[in-house]
Amino acid sequence: MRRAVVAAVAVPTVAVVVGAGVFWINRDEGPKPVTEQFLDAWQRRDAAAMTSLTEGAPADLPARLTRTWTDLGVVDQRLHLAGVGEGEDARAVYRAEVTLGQGQKWNYEGAFSFVKNDDGWRVRWTPSVLHPDLKEGQRLTSSRDFPERAAITAANGSDLRGSSSGSVQQLLGPVGPATDKAAAEFGAPYRKDDPVGLDGLNRQYEKRLAGTPATVVKIVDAKDQPVKTLQRFGGGQGEPLKTTIVPRVQTAAGQALTTAKKDASMVVVRPSTGEILAVVNKPGGYNRALMGQYPPGSTFKVVTAAALVAGGLGVDDKVNCPATTTINGRTFKNAGYEKFGSIPFREAFAHSCNTTFADLAVGRLGEKKLAEVTSQFGFNAPIIAGLPAVRAAFPAVKDDTALASAAFGQGQVLTSPLNMASVAAAAADGTWRSPRLVPRELAGQALDAGGRKPEPDHPLDPAVRKALRVLMPAVVSEGTAHAVDFPAGTAGKTGTAEFGSGEEPPAHSWFIGYKGDLAFSVIVEDGGAGAEAAAPVAAKFLNSL
Repeated sequence: MRRAVVAAVAVPTVAVVVGAGVFWINRDEGPKPVTEQFLDAWQRRDAAAMTSLTEGAPADLPARLTRTWTDLGVVDQRLHLAGVGEGEDARAVYRAEVTLGQGQKWNYEGAFSFVKNDDGWRVRWTPSVLHPDLKEGQRLTSSRDFPERAAITAANGSDLRGSSSGSVQQLLGPVGPATDKAAAEFGAPYRKDDPVGLDGLNRQYEKRLAGTPATVVKIVDAKDQPVKTLQRFGGGQGEPLKTTIVPRVQTAAGQALTTAKKDASMVVVRPSTGEILAVVNKPGGYNRALMGQYPPGSTFKVVTAAALVAGGLGVDDKVNCPATTTINGRTFKNAGYEKFGSIPFREAFAHSCNTTFADLAVGRLGEKKLAEVTSQFGFNAPIIAGLPAVRAAFPAVKDDTALASAAFGQGQVLTSPLNMASVAAAAADGTWRSPRLVPRELAGQALDAGGRKPEPDHPLDPAVRKALRVLMPAVVSEGTAHAVDFPAGTAGKTGTAEFGSGEEPPAHSWFIGYKGDLAFSVIVEDGGAGAEAAAPVAAKFLNSL
């Protein structure tokens, strides 16, 4: 008897022996093999193989499938065959387990039918093959649905997002679609075009305010309009951010600055805590209050006076105030070439004698001592306020001429309105505190802070505190600001900070001061003398309160 050898072929066969002959008959295994191949190709995300196993598929089906996986953010997928029917109307039932970008597992059941032709069984293509609710002209996608953004509030709990103050809105910063760079900067789960804080506190505390997005799997139409939500995963609410801004103080500062005829800024600080109560910029667009760098002019004499007092000089000790003085061949002069002769140090401070401070810095103080005291007032220390803020700079001086200039806030000394408000606050309270716009424990969490903690408090020498409480009130009662209508109890210091060149260079107008537990600084760019432009703004502010 002859043995029949049956080779394995694509279409299974069976040998039937009739008499002396052998006949080979095809055996149809039904649609199960093509189902398994289709699900295997789907699991591997092989769009071309899936298309080849379908009947009636559109020409762009591979592109559609690839886009679906991209739009869903598929990381992995598992397709499990639940069962296949028999006959011309057979249907295959499957279970899909899709892993999305943040590890979420989306599970659903689906089914599809078949077509049998000369090539065998094929999957009958309709969009519902991919999901039972999907129709022609629609597609599957996923998106992140961020919760309603948490509020940024004032110190009294009111929502600052509704503030009409342009300066407040500048502090908050806008929210808009993320660029690729911003999405990378914030990291997971952010993607391009997600809503993010683009600047200000909204940017610095983005993740706190935004919360975590829910992932929504949905069907959308050809215009990307939602048709049906299929699954929603997680998501968490953001946390409000409470600032130190006091609305009535912010309003008063904003109204006072409207009287300035040139670009100007004002910062108000609470001396006992370092809290920033108001920040105003005129015009908006650039936060010069926190980021502007200017020579402080004679407002820096508060720091130099503190160094002199710490070195033993008394407020009633006699000093000379000539119209000019020459140091290493360079001549220094007082404003208008004023001269007062031999007067108490208190009067030299009140009248802002440049010549006195230049001579005392070189002849009595020295660079080392002055540098030590500037650090007590926050110079050269990073400001961790909750928003980016420049540090006050007191660079090393190269010679006595540079030291003389630095003593009254010229040369290479640079500072911001925020820095100088903190100097005034230190004079008021006797302790320099790093200014902050948010609670201390949150300041280091700002994007630019990177976990750094604010500078610790710097208590001033008790003799310095006592002296400044004599010197600064004298400026208002009898000195350079005596003609300005300040309320009783105001102490301060004018500043005329020259910049540029020429015999009579232009100057920024400064006034810093305090009254009770309020300290402030005002600068009017190119405003001239401190008593003429900045001081009246400060007086209007205090009187309105």
